Amino acid sequence: MASKQNILPVAGILSGALVWGLIWYPYRAIQEAGMSAPLATLVSYTLAILCGVFMLPRGWWKFPQNGWWLVGLALTAGWANFGYVLAMLNGEVMRVLLLFYLAPVWTILFSYWLLNEKLNRYGYLVISLSLGGAFIMLWEPHLGVPLPKNISEWLGLSAGMGFALSNVFSLRAKHLSLEVKSFGVWFGTTILTTPLIYWQGKVFDQLFAIHAQTWVLLTLLGIVLCATSYAIQYSISRLPANRAIILFLFELVFAALASYILADEVMQPRDWLGAVLIISASIFSGRIYSTPKN
Repeated sequence: MASKQNILPVAGILSGALVWGLIWYPYRAIQEAGMSAPLATLVSYTLAILCGVFMLPRGWWKFPQNGWWLVGLALTAGWANFGYVLAMLNGEVMRVLLLFYLAPVWTILFSYWLLNEKLNRYGYLVISLSLGGAFIMLWEPHLGVPLPKNISEWLGLSAGMGFALSNVFSLRAKHLSLEVKSFGVWFGTTILTTPLIYWQGKVFDQLFAIHAQTWVLLTLLGIVLCATSYAIQYSISRLPANRAIILFLFELVFAALASYILADEVMQPRDWLGAVLIISASIFSGRIYSTPKN
């Protein structure tokens, strides 16, 4: 019976991994059709909110009743989503994604500072493996400094930090329902896209120039984002952390296949070595605490 009860949570995380491993491709198609990435993100997440109003009405009405922890969750998760999309649009898919998956390191640091959680030997192993993998991927002999080499990689790295911090906020704000957390993610993403859209200008020119098939794609994206966000929140609350992390790693598999087939991207040997270390760190990250969380 237990295995049957886990079918939905496992399916929820795997569907989320599939969506986030492939979502860069429709956003690239929309960008090529003439709509900027920030505007496409704003439109798709606004549609996700509208979808959520009908699917999760309780979350909509309870949203204003929650305090600063929800604000923190919304802004950090919003940047994780928005930064991820921006990074994947113009960067090498797998390098950006692997930098995003340094998130366990930032989760350890944020949890120590904000939640006073102590590490065991697995925590230090996660830090060592993650930073070692990043060093191998980013080290350039002629530069000597292992740092991201372009804006897309910096965005992927910072989006992973936002994802880690949002997880800490979510853990701290246990009183928030799944519906409220989902709305927080959507609202946070739309809020953070607005300043960049205003700075870029020509919003209405872009909207009126988009063909009907692009609007259909945006609508489908909104529905998928709505369903995926709730499915992931539902699944995380019902699976052990170490099992959820391993399932999330399927996102790397889906993204690797998609980037090779759809974008003709090929990883270098040192990228593969760095990937092995970062993936290993993610697997161990479910065991990083020596005592139960308060």
